[in-house]
Amino acid sequence: MAIELFNDGNHRCLAFADLVAGDGVQANQFLIIDGKHEAILDPGGDLTFTALSTEVSKHIDLRKLDYLIASHQDPDIIASLSSWVSRTDAKIVCSRLWARFLPHLLPGYMGQQVASRCLSLPDQGGDIPMGDTVIKAIPAHFLHSVGNFQFYDPVSKILFSGDMGASIVDEGPDKPVEDFAAHVPSMLGFHQRYMCSNKVCRLWANMVRDMDVEMIVPQHGRPFKGKAMVALFLDWISGLECGVDLMTQENYKAP
Repeated sequence: MAIELFNDGNHRCLAFADLVAGDGVQANQFLIIDGKHEAILDPGGDLTFTALSTEVSKHIDLRKLDYLIASHQDPDIIASLSSWVSRTDAKIVCSRLWARFLPHLLPGYMGQQVASRCLSLPDQGGDIPMGDTVIKAIPAHFLHSVGNFQFYDPVSKILFSGDMGASIVDEGPDKPVEDFAAHVPSMLGFHQRYMCSNKVCRLWANMVRDMDVEMIVPQHGRPFKGKAMVALFLDWISGLECGVDLMTQENYKAP
C-alpha cells in the first residue's frame, strides 16, 4: 500500500515499502506525480517488480510513465530494468558515468531500447522536466557510488537521498524519526562503511543546508521530517568519520 508523503491535489509523492520477499535487502521505492506526468525513483530489483508495478498501477497508467530514475547502479536500485523497459515507454535517467553499463541488465535484443531512451546526467546534475515543475538531480558522488545522484522535488521540498540517511530498522517512510539520538545507532555502521569520507559528507551537507528541504527520505529506513530534524542529521553527518577516514594498514593485509 502506498504511503503518502505529500499531496496538494495536483502534485503527489508516494512511497512504497516492505515489498521485498525473502532475504533481500528491504528498500523504499518512490512515485512522484505532477498532473499527468509521473516518475518512479529507485524501482529496485526483480524481487520488488511485481509487487511495485501492481501498487503503482493503482495510481497511474504504467504505459504513460515518463521517467524511471536511478540514483546509482546497485541491484536494489535498478536491477529490474528489463521488466520496466518491456512494460513502459519511460525514459531512463542515471549518471552518465554508468549509463553505458545499463545494457548489461538486459537481454541483448533489448540493449538498443535503453540507448535510445536513456537520459544520462552530467556530474553537476540538472533539471528533469516534470509536468509544470522539475525534479532536480542533485550531485552526491561517492555517497556511496562514484556516480551518485539524489533527487529533489521543489514542490514538496523532499530530498530523496538514496543511501544517505539510510537506517537498518523495521520502520519505513511512514515513521519519521522522532528521537534523533536514539536513531543514530541504526545509521552509524552503515554510514561508516558505505560513505566515502568525512570530507565528502561535509561538502554534501553544506550543499543541502543551502537548499529549502523539509524532508530527507532515504532509500532504506525512516525519513527526517521538518527543518529541525533535517538540521540534526546534517550536523551529525558533517562530523562523522567514515570510509577511507577509518582505514589503516590493518585493513590491507593479504590473508
